[in-house]
Amino acid sequence: MRAAVYDQYSTDPGDIVVRDVPDPKLFPGSVLIEVRAAGVNPVDWKLMAGYLDRLMDVQFPVIPGWDVAGVVVGLGPDTPEFAIGDEVMAYARKDVLGAGTFAERVSVPVHAVARRPAALTWEEAAGLPLAGGTALRTIDALGELGDRTVLVHGAAGGVGSLAVQIAVARGARVIGTASERNHAYLRDLGAVPVGYGDGLVDRVRALADGPVDAVADFVGGQLDTTLAVLRDGGRHASVADASVVEHGGRWIWVRPDGSETARLAELAAGGQLRVEVAQTFPLDRVADAFRASMTGHTRGKLVIVP
Repeated sequence: MRAAVYDQYSTDPGDIVVRDVPDPKLFPGSVLIEVRAAGVNPVDWKLMAGYLDRLMDVQFPVIPGWDVAGVVVGLGPDTPEFAIGDEVMAYARKDVLGAGTFAERVSVPVHAVARRPAALTWEEAAGLPLAGGTALRTIDALGELGDRTVLVHGAAGGVGSLAVQIAVARGARVIGTASERNHAYLRDLGAVPVGYGDGLVDRVRALADGPVDAVADFVGGQLDTTLAVLRDGGRHASVADASVVEHGGRWIWVRPDGSETARLAELAAGGQLRVEVAQTFPLDRVADAFRASMTGHTRGKLVIVP
């Protein structure tokens, strides 16, 4: 099969090449997915650069990509959950970095796989599992929201925008930090936007009419602001700052979990969650997708379509 690969750690996306590689093996409890679309996430190029080498073993050559949407074309032993022809989606991270989703086919453990809802296109479904799972775990960590007020740092980003929608669906009043150009977008998602910069604490407290009940951080470097606006006993979580644990917060690292992905699919099917796709790329332009992701200025998901 054809796949995008890199043969060693590198900070240059140009070192990614497309070539023929062996078909994935179907191990027990797995399904073989014909890839219709695969979402790009910042972790993909960070892994290529070796930034997470202390956390993950690697087997070169590496096929990047952890998000996938596609059709089941093969079944490993003991996989009664799925059948040939099922349309599925998954956060397909494995314990060893190697066989990813930027390829024509990928094998994925069934515990990570969920069915694709008809409400999502292939590209939307491919952009949802990792970012959506991160958002879902973060909002879950904040506890019952009801009509409480939640501050979301980085609310217009790929993960933050999904977290905003999940919190709104649970009845929360959401205040979201974003640049001015994204304020209309946040209002459309149901959040109250607030600009970055000096005076942020005062602006948030004014909008909330006091301290907020919970804070979700998707950018890092926001701990001082979080603690300054959070009520006593309030909950906070971050995907980008492990030091929150020292201040009673939760550091989030999403796990492959088909049941969580299915919860996201239900929200999408019910019209409560939408995925914005910014741009699609063929396999031979994975390097361009990485460069776009590395700018940090893309609103919406970048998606590979083999």
